[in-house]
Amino acid sequence: MLAHRVAPGVDLDLAAIDPDGAAAWPDGKKSARRRLAELRERLAELQRLLWAGDRHKLLVVLQAMDTGGKDGTIRKVFEGVNPQGVKVANFKAPTPRELAHDYLWRVHRHTPGSGEIVVFNRSHYEDVLIVRVLDLVPEERWQRRYEHIRDFEQLLVAEGTTILKFYLHISKEEQAARLQARLDDPAKRWKFNPGDVDHRKLWDDYIEAYAVALGRTSTERAPWFVVPANRKWFRDLAVAETIVATLESLDMSYPPAPEGLDEVVIT
Repeated sequence: MLAHRVAPGVDLDLAAIDPDGAAAWPDGKKSARRRLAELRERLAELQRLLWAGDRHKLLVVLQAMDTGGKDGTIRKVFEGVNPQGVKVANFKAPTPRELAHDYLWRVHRHTPGSGEIVVFNRSHYEDVLIVRVLDLVPEERWQRRYEHIRDFEQLLVAEGTTILKFYLHISKEEQAARLQARLDDPAKRWKFNPGDVDHRKLWDDYIEAYAVALGRTSTERAPWFVVPANRKWFRDLAVAETIVATLESLDMSYPPAPEGLDEVVIT
């Protein structure tokens, strides 16, 4: 598998994982794109089966540093998949109404129903990442949340949800190049957020927060995968491969047709 599955409870060292990842796919970009096209076709088939069976549900969580490629991953991996059965939930700064509830309230209502795939673009993990780094709540509060999150995800799993969580791993140098590209391209300037520069100054703090969160919340039934994401083609391939392999492992089948169809005559 091209993505690095995080073992439960591991003391994760993100610096030990190469964000380029090219060595895991030595055949190069053209070969990877051909394989991605095959995986997308297979994903479309599996999504139709998931939707028709109306029994399983898949939650895909994407987290990354700024410019890590969450939007691009969604576009590239799910290209050609029927949008009727796939939803994307984006989690930005919580609204006053959301802040009036517990921090998982706004997340739970976006989880997938039977037959659905839901992709979280950012997620409940912001409440042990940005909240920790920017010191938005006391430490004793965010420390409790690792256990909350594990329990929440195990509830979803027990009720039939399959969970895949991806951390898109880029280097600080790659982030600088992507931020500069946004500044240099008039068509991309709208994506540039000056606040990203401030967050960049806290790079080491964010990496530490991610390492702890991934290690403490990766479980057998709701695993984290670290995806080398400096090379966008490799990132897309690794995510697609993991999703397809997971869906293929599920016990899915089309529901039986109504009886008597052999006698039906269309006139």
